[in-house]
Amino acid sequence: MSHPLRLKHVLLSSTSGAWGNEATGEDTPVIRSTEIDSDGNLNARYAELRSLTASEKKQTELRKGDLLVVKSSGSDTHLGKVGYVDEKSQGMGFSNFLQRLRFPSVQYSRYYWYLLNSVYIKDQIRYLGTTTTGLQNITGNLLGELRIPKMEVSKQRKIVDFLDTETSAIDQVVRLRRIQLDLLAERERAAIDRILISESDRKIPLSRLCRIQTGIVIDSGRNTEGHELRPYLRVANVKADGLDLTDVKYTLVDRTLAKRTELRNGDVLMTEGGDIDKLGRGTLWSDEIAGCLHQNHIFAVRPGPHISGGYLALLTRTTLARTYFEMTGTKTTKLASTSISKILAFNVPLPPRNEQEQRVQAAEKELSEISRLTTALNKQIDLLIERRQALIMAAVTGQLDAITTPTVH
Repeated sequence: MSHPLRLKHVLLSSTSGAWGNEATGEDTPVIRSTEIDSDGNLNARYAELRSLTASEKKQTELRKGDLLVVKSSGSDTHLGKVGYVDEKSQGMGFSNFLQRLRFPSVQYSRYYWYLLNSVYIKDQIRYLGTTTTGLQNITGNLLGELRIPKMEVSKQRKIVDFLDTETSAIDQVVRLRRIQLDLLAERERAAIDRILISESDRKIPLSRLCRIQTGIVIDSGRNTEGHELRPYLRVANVKADGLDLTDVKYTLVDRTLAKRTELRNGDVLMTEGGDIDKLGRGTLWSDEIAGCLHQNHIFAVRPGPHISGGYLALLTRTTLARTYFEMTGTKTTKLASTSISKILAFNVPLPPRNEQEQRVQAAEKELSEISRLTTALNKQIDLLIERRQALIMAAVTGQLDAITTPTVH
């Protein structure tokens, strides 16, 4: 690899963005960091309409070939993501969490789009980034100090042609694998519907079958005399497809309150809020952590003698349950929420208890095969993404001649 120089030496300009004010009627679509994915693809159709002053419009107007760098993020995974401005997004503005890099020519900038999305640069950004108020940050000046390889324009063009061909082939395979994942998710839903629900089942409100236990409110400033240390579940621990117990927090809790909010084997956990398509999804608690409590944003639905927790948890994944919770959820711009009264009002198809267990076993047998296929597809996607990044890294750092085998046909 040639001796590196600094990014500022090849830039035409480096400019900060602007967020402006609330939309008023004559507005400009403004691209945010969320419109740039982890591969650097920019989806401008979700840009937010904002009211910009004349000077802000001039400052942030995008041209084809501009690069947008995420310079502030809550995660170092997203810090330094770089989007390429094409015909669809030129003329738009960009937010203050982004930095616009402009190069002497469009062809020139395409090479630097690949370079800035490579591990070679991301490692530097991770090193240069600073943490303030929970956000990872990097300034426009620091971006200019990034070390880059010296590369002749003719070789840059060769690299861009190679990577455009190879990455598009990989991306196509990844898209196909994700379509297959969507089809498996549909197959899973259909299997649960078919096995779990029968037209002959009578429907009973959940309020007659379960009670709901509310959780603790975390307050670090309260008096802790007579308290005991207990593990507790946060919303982050309760996923739509199971539990994530890799990071379980502890808190000091009054002994009486702890006893009242302790989870029991067979409880079904539901989060108060989240994505609308996952609202009301129940996760079975099987006493994974002894003496565990739950935060107040998690409901513990406790089944009575006529319904099993396993049956109820699976039932919340049926089309019947999904339709109910999506219709009754209180929706905001991006999230939705439910309540105890809405959960208890859900009419549950109720076969006899022994038949519930039989249906759950039949469903789990079919779902295990779907899960195996899903795991295999996700592994393939991960390997393809790793291959894509390795190709970019090798090419932009001057090792293109060493690559002789095409990635995908």
